Amino acid sequence: MRNRWWAAPGAAAALALLAACGSSAASGGSSASSAPASSAPASSSATTGGGAASTSAAGIKTASSGKGTVLETAQGFTIYWFAKDTPGKSNCTGTCATFWPPLIGKPSAASGSSLSGTFGTTKRADGQLQATYNGHPLYLYKGDTAPGQIHGNGINTSGGLWWAMTPSGAKLTAASPAPSKSSSGGGGGGYGY
Repeated sequence: MRNRWWAAPGAAAALALLAACGSSAASGGSSASSAPASSAPASSSATTGGGAASTSAAGIKTASSGKGTVLETAQGFTIYWFAKDTPGKSNCTGTCATFWPPLIGKPSAASGSSLSGTFGTTKRADGQLQATYNGHPLYLYKGDTAPGQIHGNGINTSGGLWWAMTPSGAKLTAASPAPSKSSSGGGGGGYGY
């Protein structure tokens, strides 16, 4: 009983010391999600995770994924669009653009690729030209750390839904090949990522 009395003040002091030494571990998220807050500006190619070299809009091509056909960069990273954007205008800035880096530059199709949509650009608030496809500003997702990944499809964050860009510009359904588990049909919000 006596040892418990002295253990509580010692534990409180240890917690106070940990809190004073650093708050990044106390954020509740992974270190990967708390680190970008102090990263370089989102328009820089240094802000993408594994796809740092893939922020160029040249050489866009199609690729088959487990969810359907999507557009990807020349380096194989999936390209996304944000439902909150308006035609030709990005609504993803600041912290949003840290996790969803804009695809910068004039877009072009990869040699041999035939895309039915229209490429264009829009000027971001920082003056850089962001690639568009069928009027949608284009982005990458920091959670895709290797070519061929499509972890950002169907995510609801930064005030809206994010979709992998398809050749037609239509939404890529989040539930395409459903994993082998029962579905209640109640819109549980989980996308299986």
